[in-house]
Amino acid sequence: MTPAEELTMPLVHIELVAGRSQEQLKQMVKDVTDAIVKNTGAPAEHVHVVLNEMAKDRYAVGGVLKSDEQ
Repeated sequence: MTPAEELTMPLVHIELVAGRSQEQLKQMVKDVTDAIVKNTGAPAEHVHVVLNEMAKDRYAVGGVLKSDEQ
């Protein structure tokens, strides 16, 4: 792989709380890929998207687990 090719291989990590449908995740990945292509010029087939879904009892905001929110 040449240095130029390495520059066209964006890797996007998305951390989110679990609970979205498969269709929502598919659309999000497509939208993110389209935005990367538009703004970097990288070909879509070189854009990598990694989704990391966290359980609500493993993520907190302001000291409160998402699973404890009402």
